[in-house]
Amino acid sequence: MAIVNIHEAKTHFSKLVDKAIKGEEIIIGKSGTPVVKLIAITNKKPKRVPGALKGQIRIAEDFDAPLSAEILEEFEGK
Repeated sequence: MAIVNIHEAKTHFSKLVDKAIKGEEIIIGKSGTPVVKLIAITNKKPKRVPGALKGQIRIAEDFDAPLSAEILEEFEGK
């Protein structure tokens, strides 16, 4: 991770962008203090795998059963 001052970043901006595209993080500092991070934007969506959680999730038999009157009153604020 490189730290570059603002003046140097303005002078070599294209080169810094190329480095960021290649995966490097560039920190731009002002008066020796890091203030901005230059990174590439990735539009890659994570690959979905159907059935990845098979066997890890359990749904109760009474999942969609009607609520008891007591619980229903709690939801309705009575």
